[in-house]
Amino acid sequence: MLSAFAQAFRTPDLRRKLLFTLFIMALFRAGTFIPTPGVSVHNINQCMAQSEGAGLLDLVNLFSGGALMQLSIFALGIMPYITASIIIQLLRVVVPRFDDLHKEGQAGQAKLTQYTRYLTIFLSVMQATGFISLARSGRMFPGCQEKIIPNESVWVFIVMIIVMTAGSSCIMWLGEVITDKGIGNGMSLLIFTSIIARLPSQLFNIGATAENGVIKVLGIIALIMAITLAIVFVEQAMRRIPVQYAKRMVGSRMYGGSATYIPIKINMSGVIPVIFSTSILAMPMMIAQFGDPTKPWVQFIMRYFQQRSWLYLLLDALLIIFFSFFYTQITFDPDEVADNMKKYGGFVPGVRAGRPTADLLRYIINRITTAGSLYLVLVAMIPVLALIPMGITQGQLPFGGTTLLIIVGVGLQTVKEVNAQLRQHHYEGFLR
Repeated sequence: MLSAFAQAFRTPDLRRKLLFTLFIMALFRAGTFIPTPGVSVHNINQCMAQSEGAGLLDLVNLFSGGALMQLSIFALGIMPYITASIIIQLLRVVVPRFDDLHKEGQAGQAKLTQYTRYLTIFLSVMQATGFISLARSGRMFPGCQEKIIPNESVWVFIVMIIVMTAGSSCIMWLGEVITDKGIGNGMSLLIFTSIIARLPSQLFNIGATAENGVIKVLGIIALIMAITLAIVFVEQAMRRIPVQYAKRMVGSRMYGGSATYIPIKINMSGVIPVIFSTSILAMPMMIAQFGDPTKPWVQFIMRYFQQRSWLYLLLDALLIIFFSFFYTQITFDPDEVADNMKKYGGFVPGVRAGRPTADLLRYIINRITTAGSLYLVLVAMIPVLALIPMGITQGQLPFGGTTLLIIVGVGLQTVKEVNAQLRQHHYEGFLR
């Protein structure tokens, strides 16, 4: 693997793409340290040292690479674009126009991408307004009395919203540039960069401040490695449904007669169910932070919607299972696949073409999705539950199954793409 990695840098075209990708990732990391105009960096540093933790904001801060708590120009991170992309995909089910654009090919996809960009800007404005309001009210850093935004004029408020929205748009552009001119999916690599950048400092802080810190850090690393191995094993697994194509004459030529298969992964929905579940369960906590702490409904949310409460874990598991089935139904239509097979003379051995094939695919998909959803629940729950006996709070290490799924998934996809390009140059790749 090391020799193949060295060979990748010896290939001029691949070396240029790798260096360009690393350069864009470095620019992204540099932007997380540039403060938004109107923010007191000194007061933020003091508040971060005194804060008692910000609950679910710690997880959002992890995805932004620490930029949110610093209120930098990249404070919103990549999440507005990811949320907009998911919303546009889900709208295909309820808006026929979106589904028609998806079927139009490259021109329709370009239009959907344009809608995604517009929705990203709108979501960025809304999220920037919410986070700045939290910072002005002092609820972003509970227990800190310092003013993060000394000048609370309306003009400063508007400028901060504009700068953060522009930062989110810049991140969106950086991700698309990596996808076009670099290696791998740009948006996924930016999330990967944010998570990886924060994890070493968090482990170091645990080792330096916690009781038996070195032992706990070694336990966390062992847990991460074990879960990573399990994720790699499951993500690479698939069910292969055999498909046979009948021979047919077109003019004077014979076509068909080949055998292939339909690959169905155990986890077809990826990390989408976990991200959706986390986003929905974060909404009550965000709303409660704007309410009166003495109100009963605010106290109920603050108590039972913490990430380690039994109610939160139960709702999280149910939502992950629901969105696993929901998203799989959107991305894989058994009737459409069966019709395409019938159109080109394909059939599953022993099963009639048409509706019987669609029923077979639907039966297999439902069984595999059940196993895949339970797998996502375990991956999402095990890191959270394993940290409780260690006495590690969510603020000290807000990583979970979502982050591990993203890290491993992005790593596997990037290695596969590098391997494919190496094979084009007749070199031995990472994966044999």
